[in-house]
Amino acid sequence: MGRVRDAIESVIEGKSESVNLALVVLLAEGHLLVEDVPGVGKTMLAKAIGRSIDSSVRRVQFTPDLLPSDITGVSVFNQETRDFEFKPGGIFANIVVGDEINRASPKTQSALLESMEERQVSVDGTTYRLQLPFMVVATQNPIEMEGTYPLPEAQRDRFMARIEMGYPTPKSELDMLESHGASDPLRSLQPVTDARTVLGLIQAVKDVYVAPAIKEYIVAVINSTRNTPDLRLGASPRATLQLLRASRAYAALAGRDYVSPDDIAALAVPVLSHRVLPSTDAQLARRAVGDVVAERLRSVPIPQAN
Repeated sequence: MGRVRDAIESVIEGKSESVNLALVVLLAEGHLLVEDVPGVGKTMLAKAIGRSIDSSVRRVQFTPDLLPSDITGVSVFNQETRDFEFKPGGIFANIVVGDEINRASPKTQSALLESMEERQVSVDGTTYRLQLPFMVVATQNPIEMEGTYPLPEAQRDRFMARIEMGYPTPKSELDMLESHGASDPLRSLQPVTDARTVLGLIQAVKDVYVAPAIKEYIVAVINSTRNTPDLRLGASPRATLQLLRASRAYAALAGRDYVSPDDIAALAVPVLSHRVLPSTDAQLARRAVGDVVAERLRSVPIPQAN
């Protein structure tokens, strides 16, 4: 995975933290939500992940006229065989890039729910299994909200983590001019591993040890979001499971076979902030949801080593 990280960073300049979180989500069998302004490399990040692990990548541009069948696929009558045959939709790939997901209607957005949770698609009474590894990387533009359909809480909760790419530093932007100015480095990006190896790594991550005290710490952090006047909706039980899975992947990427409290602290904001809703008072005070989650994290005592 270190080689995968290096390959992606040869394309994405100066975004080590975002790249690392994307790999955490991949190893933890989650999905990634990227919210940021246009042109900061959201789609390129997803494509670089797919190319570096030699897997299939499909990009779906979400628009108001996109239909659910465009995502899942459709059964088409074949005149030669006199029977219906299934034509797979955009969801049938290892890495699925959903560009500007909030521009499609809620009906089309909901077509993603079964595939994201169960890794399968049901069409006309038949269930089709998706390729593994499978990861949805959805992007949202926080500006130009006219004509968009905000993601419902149930769908946001299915994304393991939310990240923001942010603008590059002046040095990184200068390096970008050197590497991207004449050609697209994504075209020359060569795979450094394959999907089968990544599947083995995903299974290995599940063996990372989580001490009982760490599990209690995770539950305490989640419960702290449910018992504060700053949030009118706390984190769900799904968030508890995904924080645990993400912490295992985070520890493995750091070269450890055990989870530490620092792993939980590093992941709490990207894993929880998109799942909770601020209270009216917090909104009036212009408090960012990430700041509220970070404050709740600090309020929970850190487990001490025995």
